[in-house]
Order: sequence, then C-alpha cells, then structure tokens
Amino acid sequence: MRLDSVQNNRVMHTAGQIPVAFADVDASAWRDFARTAHTEGGRLIAVWGTETAGSIRSVSAAYECVDGVLWVRLTVDDSYPDLSRLFPYANRMQRAIYDLTGLRAHGAQDERPWLNHGNWPRDYFPLLKEASGIERFESRETDYPFVQVAGDGVHEIAVGPIHAGVIEPGHFRFSVVGEKVLRLEERLGYVHRGVERLFECTPALNGHRLAGRIAGDSTVAFAWAYCMALEQACQIEVPAYALRIRALLLERERVANHLGDLGALGNDAGFAFGLAHFSRLKEDWIRMNDRVFGHRYLMDRIVPGGVAVGVTPEHVDAMRDQCEKMSRDVRALRQIYDEQSGLQDRFSGTGRLSADAAAHFGVRGMAARASGRPFDVRAAMRVEPYGAVHVEPASDTRGDVAARVAVRFAEIDESLRLIQAWLAGPANGLLSVDVVPGDEAARGVGWVEGWRGDVFVALEIDADGAIARCHCHDPSWQNWPALEHAIIGNIVPDFPLINKSFNLNYAGHDL
Repeated sequence: MRLDSVQNNRVMHTAGQIPVAFADVDASAWRDFARTAHTEGGRLIAVWGTETAGSIRSVSAAYECVDGVLWVRLTVDDSYPDLSRLFPYANRMQRAIYDLTGLRAHGAQDERPWLNHGNWPRDYFPLLKEASGIERFESRETDYPFVQVAGDGVHEIAVGPIHAGVIEPGHFRFSVVGEKVLRLEERLGYVHRGVERLFECTPALNGHRLAGRIAGDSTVAFAWAYCMALEQACQIEVPAYALRIRALLLERERVANHLGDLGALGNDAGFAFGLAHFSRLKEDWIRMNDRVFGHRYLMDRIVPGGVAVGVTPEHVDAMRDQCEKMSRDVRALRQIYDEQSGLQDRFSGTGRLSADAAAHFGVRGMAARASGRPFDVRAAMRVEPYGAVHVEPASDTRGDVAARVAVRFAEIDESLRLIQAWLAGPANGLLSVDVVPGDEAARGVGWVEGWRGDVFVALEIDADGAIARCHCHDPSWQNWPALEHAIIGNIVPDFPLINKSFNLNYAGHDL
C-alpha cells in the first residue's frame, strides 16, 4: 500500500521526518483500509483509542506503507470493527484500548482484560476526560483465565510475576509435558504507570523528557520519535548537523544494548567468559557517552528542534579511536562465540521463529531480521541523515537464538561504520531551532528504528499548542506473542535463553 493511493491530506516528506497520510473514515472505510493493508502485505503498526474535548471518542490505526505511514481515524460511540481477525497481534492492543477508554472491538473473540488486573473498577476508564487520573481504588487482583491445555501428562508451570533482580513484573504460564513446552501464555501490564495521561498534563515542548523515560534502554529512540512527531505537527525542519548528532546518539544506544545482550546470552548458555568481556566493552562504551554527551545512557540529549549538545573535535577523535578498537574486540569475541561448541549447541535450533510466523505476528526489528524479514526503518524510509548513507540491514534466515546473536554482531558492525561516517563530517553546526506550535490543531508522526525494533509515536496538538493525545508504541507489542510461539517444542530450561534472545520490553509495553 502506498500513501499516494490515499485520497486525503498528505504531509510532504521533509528532512528528518516520516511521510504520513491522514484519513478520517467511517466504519466501512475503516474495514476497507484494514483489508487493503492485509491483502497488500502491509503491517499494522499500532492501534489506540482517544477521547478529545467534548467527549468525542475515536480509535486510530497506523499502517506501515511502502513510502511512509498511514494514520486512519474513526469516530465512534462505544465500539469499532475488530482488526484482530486480519492482524492477530492487534488483539492485546484492542484489549488495552477497552481497559483505558471503554471502546470495544466489535466482533473480537478475546475480550479478557489486559491492563486492568482488578486495580480499578471495570466501569472506570483512566483515559476518559471524566477520570481525574488521581483516583485511588482498593486493589482486588482478579483471576486471569489463562488458556488451558488438556491431555495425559500435561501440567502447568507458573513463573512470576515477581522475578529475581530488578526486572519488571510479568507472569508466564507454561503448559508442559515433562520439560517440553506445549504452550506459553504471558500476562503483562502489572505496573501500569499512566504515561499517556501524563502526556496530557505535560507541555508539548517538554514531552520529549517524558517520552525518553518510557524505557531507559530506548531513551534516544523514544525521544527522537516524539520530537519528530512534534516537529512534523509544527512544520519545523531540523538542522542537518542536529540530525547527524541524533543519529549518532541512536547508533550508540544500539551498540550499547547489543553489547550487553551478547554478554547476557553467553552467560545464559553457561559461558561466563562472554559476560565478563562484553560487560567490560559496554562499560567503556557508555563511559564515552558520559564524557562526550554528559549522560551514560544519553537521556535528554535530543530536544524539540534538534539536540542539546554537540561534539568537539577532541571528542570526534576519541569516538573514532573507540570505534576502531571496539570493532577489533567485537570481531575477536565473535570468533570465540562461533568456535565455542558448547555455546553453539545451546544457540543452534533453539527458539526458532520462521519467516511466516514473524509475518503472522507482525514482528519487526532485530527478531524479524533474524527470521529472514530484513525490514529496517532506517533503510526503508531513508529519513535524514540516513538518506545520505546506505544502511545495510542485518539479516539471517535461521530464526533461532544463533541467528539473533548473529544479527546483533552484524548490527554492531554496521552501527560502528555509520558512526565513523558521520564523524567524518563537519564537527560543528546549528544544534537546534525554535519549535513554536501553531494556532490550529495538528497531528504528527514519529517512527524510528530503535535497537529492539521500530518505535512509533502519534501526537495530536490542540489549537492552544497543548498535547491533546500522545500514543507511544514499542515493538514489544508485536514481539511478545511471537516469543510465545518461539518457545513451543523447546524445553523449559531453554526459556531464559530464548527470552533473552528477544529481550523484549515490559516498560514500553505497559504505559
């Protein structure tokens, strides 16, 4: 599906922004757009509900097109046509919409609560205007009707929601025979934070700070996506130098996370040597972040209109040297990983996700590229400064843990190459421009290839320049159901390894 096939307003593609078409539709056209996207191989990026001033409620869907994003909006009373029969991964998004707004997907087969665990009444919807957002309710944790598997020798193993360490809560219900997994079902949403309601209380020019705190490991991706959406809504073009710095930050975030994951994956397979060395490399990398940009994890470095800090010639030389050393060290460690027979025995064939399954669940990002579906927003959309370089998406067809490890190694190599290319450009330039909301309501979209996958932000600004609605979407919404599929047929002890190979986001999934 292409944007030029949509007979509606078209936002032209300017530097640093995603092309987007908006379509306000009726229920019939809502179905038609969904069927067309499905038939033509498009992907549903996100679906979300909104109540604006005057108690006007609507549901929106964002579709991935060949040349950008299509935002379809349907005004509704209390229900809208179900999308999950065409896009199965819409199911949990639709259940979340009901819990937050009371809007029901008409015809949906699964209407179990998703975010409401009994911590607020079933007739209370926190995103409606009548809800103040500060109500307090007595928690009455409800039983969740997990799908059960029957048969001789089948039993259930319940894991979580509380886990060791500091990770977010999530419940995993395994149906097994012996140690072989027949089915896994997840239950998430235990610490719903009310982020989307907080956006409505946040000035538009400060929204990037909230977006950057949705998920600490993706602060650059979420902040850039928010700023991209705001700049599109305000028709602002970001300076070329600032866009280069943004991309530099994003690639440094990608490298840091892949380094950490490669060490953790080695450790989960009993290879502590890998954890020790990759932890050292990651620590060196994020110390350089602090030295150059003033924050180890690069929080609040991206701001509306540009960036908060540039780089000096001294910092350029230091990062170049670090990239060269990192490339050598990672290459040496990859050879060790490839030649370690015990490690490869655990990786190969474990947690396989086929290309067809990845398409069925709408998987994107690293997990999809490891299953032969190499889509990458950087390469496909060529938003500046990526338009000035050729991004080669990493790809593997095996779909197992070994493939997801190989894709991480390849993406580190590509990110280091991109960083070196941008460091070769001018070491100074305009850091930012002023962003001034207009005097009319406006919408904007941000879409950024984070290290885990594509991060999406849909922003609505009212006529006063305030945030009317901001919906942020993490790729984990699509990838969590795919993880349930990838574990089938494996043994229970391999779940931590498979889980880490996807490394999905609890926080970004539970706003």
